[in-house]
Amino acid sequence: MQYLAADDHEVDRIIQNEESRIENTLDLIAAENHAPQSILEAQGSVFNLKAAEGYPGNRFHAGCKYADELESLAIERAKQLFGAGHANVQPHSGVSANLAVYFSVLDVGDRILSMKLSHGGHLSHGDPSSITSKCFNFQHYGVNLKTELIDYDEVRDLAYQYKPRMIVAGASSYSRLIDYEKMAEIAKSVSAYLLVDMAHIAGLVAAGVIPSPIPYSDFVTFTTYKTLRGGRGGVILCRQEHAKKIDRTIFPGGQGTTAMNILAAKAVCFKLAMEDDFKKLQKKTLKNAACFASEFDKMGYRTVSGGTDNHLILLDLRTKELNGNIAEKTLESVGIIVNRNVIPNDPKKPEIASGIRIGSPAITSRGMCEAEVVQIVKMMDAAMVNRDKAEVLENLLEEVLGLCKRFPVAK
Repeated sequence: MQYLAADDHEVDRIIQNEESRIENTLDLIAAENHAPQSILEAQGSVFNLKAAEGYPGNRFHAGCKYADELESLAIERAKQLFGAGHANVQPHSGVSANLAVYFSVLDVGDRILSMKLSHGGHLSHGDPSSITSKCFNFQHYGVNLKTELIDYDEVRDLAYQYKPRMIVAGASSYSRLIDYEKMAEIAKSVSAYLLVDMAHIAGLVAAGVIPSPIPYSDFVTFTTYKTLRGGRGGVILCRQEHAKKIDRTIFPGGQGTTAMNILAAKAVCFKLAMEDDFKKLQKKTLKNAACFASEFDKMGYRTVSGGTDNHLILLDLRTKELNGNIAEKTLESVGIIVNRNVIPNDPKKPEIASGIRIGSPAITSRGMCEAEVVQIVKMMDAAMVNRDKAEVLENLLEEVLGLCKRFPVAK
């Protein structure tokens, strides 16, 4: 960063402040992680400058010799890592990837069955506020309100009634495993495509610590910056029979020049995800998430669905007469970063929410284990219980800073 300070000291100052914030806070946002420095170097490389519309061997710009080599490498690594028939590594984001899948095999107005946002789904799964709902006709399934698990009987019944052309599995705040084989059976029974959005859990799948959706799905989308620890961006995996349609829908259908620098970061990300250290990290991520659930249970909080099978937990704060908005702000004041989150059948608006979502990936990347999770849960409880006591909060902030110094973000 030696040139930025001279060219633009204001932006340099803001970036340095953000680096300090990251170093001196505990990131428990389930959608975030700490990327290796090599990822950031790849993102900031000279590939920022290369225009490369099209695909390797068939570009609409000259000078793409090394761009072709890079993209081909990223594609092969993605296929190898996940055991996929085809990979498109060009999507700019997870939403771009989902839109491309929809438009590759569906017509505007076609029916799609997906998980509702308020029960753990994602905006791009047809929430009314998303552009996806303006293009396609979505029906939503949810969780059983007693078990807070996906109700596969309801999914089947809705599929028979609704006759969707596509079923979407995957979530952004669902802490349990999804039965992909059962979802595939339901999709097949109504002649629907199955799309699995594994944006949150791609790293866990890559490491083999939770089941993979690849064998059961027509399409799988994911992002590279969550559990996968890469830079920002999306990826589509699919059966070989859908390869041409997917590629055409990305380019020229929905995107122009791909971000070659982001593609470089994806290639590095896939390589690192094949290494033993990554697999060990993902196992620790699961253990830390389970520890969060267990420790909060001991403290008298209620975890939605009673626990977790992945990297996140959803905490219902109503047993403590709290809401997500207050908890989020209180915790941030002591250097603990979470996000407020609705829970199934939440009586409060999303801006307030009855819960918070907690993720273990980022603290695990810093080297923290279950002993540190126990400490963090005690600090979180103390902050939320004593949210109006300035002295308590000041002491907790110092404790958080001490923990951060013990476990610096790897450079």
